[in-house]
Amino acid sequence: MNAMTTRAEHQMQFLFALRSKGVTDARVLTAMEKTDRAMFVTGHFADRAYEDMPLPIACGQTISQPSVVGLMTQALQVNPRDKVLEVGTGSGYQAVILSHLARRVYTVDRHKTLMNEARAVFQTLDITNLTAFTADGSHGLPDQAPFDRILVTAAAEDPPGPLLAQLKVGGIMVLPVGQSDSVQTLIRVTRSETGFEYEELRPVRFVPLLEGLGKD
Repeated sequence: MNAMTTRAEHQMQFLFALRSKGVTDARVLTAMEKTDRAMFVTGHFADRAYEDMPLPIACGQTISQPSVVGLMTQALQVNPRDKVLEVGTGSGYQAVILSHLARRVYTVDRHKTLMNEARAVFQTLDITNLTAFTADGSHGLPDQAPFDRILVTAAAEDPPGPLLAQLKVGGIMVLPVGQSDSVQTLIRVTRSETGFEYEELRPVRFVPLLEGLGKD
């Protein structure tokens, strides 16, 4: 009983923190409430799963700060019929949140170790609209394109051309851009009939988007 109460208290504080940072979309908040971050944080940092901070995971990567996850998801404006590509699976936390919002989610990561761990969580949660690939995410997934929405969780100096090409007309991509050793800018790209519109959202800090597969 105490454990249940504690988790409920954690979740209330967690959602309050999200709202206080500007995550106000009801569908996004519900999806994040359904997704227990503790399932994606193991080992030494497990007791910090409900704190609004990034945490290290395997392969030198991180699980993003929940408020940043919420703001990125909110900026993506996912509709229930959308097909979504996520580049940078990491722990799988963001992918599961997206799975509650979209019709179909494809997620890709260059690290086999991370992908195996994420797939195990996806299987435990019995998520049926989420497909995960170990691949070079900078090239997207041409075989599954085009996508209504694309979310990139690693920073590139510029939006990768292959990802822009795989975005539907009317589609939205959200990603951090900038040098990997400094603060980047989160941007939203909207594809129109005539080209791409870019909107700067906020400063962020992410690991760099690297080409090729990881060595793990």
